[in-house]
Amino acid sequence: MLVQETHIEDLLVLKPTVFEDSRGYFMESYNSKLFKKATGLNVNFVQDNESKSNKGVLRGMHFQKPPHEQGKLVRVTRGAVLDVALDIRKESNTFGQYYALVLSEENKTQFYIPPGFAHGFVVLEDNSIFSYKCTAYYNSESEVSLRWNDPDINIEWGIKDPTLSDKDKNSSVIWSNLNSPF
Repeated sequence: MLVQETHIEDLLVLKPTVFEDSRGYFMESYNSKLFKKATGLNVNFVQDNESKSNKGVLRGMHFQKPPHEQGKLVRVTRGAVLDVALDIRKESNTFGQYYALVLSEENKTQFYIPPGFAHGFVVLEDNSIFSYKCTAYYNSESEVSLRWNDPDINIEWGIKDPTLSDKDKNSSVIWSNLNSPF
């Protein structure tokens, strides 16, 4: 496994070792021992989630407040998404900055997003399957949806009119009124 650091501390891009031949490929999508050795992190994932979406769907920007904060290890098993993590840690040098990358079935790249980040993605291909491991269970009362198109953050989604959930469409949380719990 190859681990690449980003310009935002603690956000990690992971490239698993893939064995390919004429039959196809094999890879370990997750191995706790290898993850710990490669990243230096002792992370306990407790829940796996998966979503299927069509091109143009945007999910995000979400996070859970303490004590239900989540770290995530995300990947795409079919199709492609533009994945985005926004640093909402008040004491961080990169507070308010985001990192975006394409995760796809083809590149098999994974993205580790620790607690203290808002997270979202826009789907680039129909029938894309997004899979992620979480360090805490889902807790609806602690979930926050930050406005996806907040001009103060100015995320370059590459789409003007995405398909949104009611929660994301009606979010009133914007950067200027976000009281980050991190």
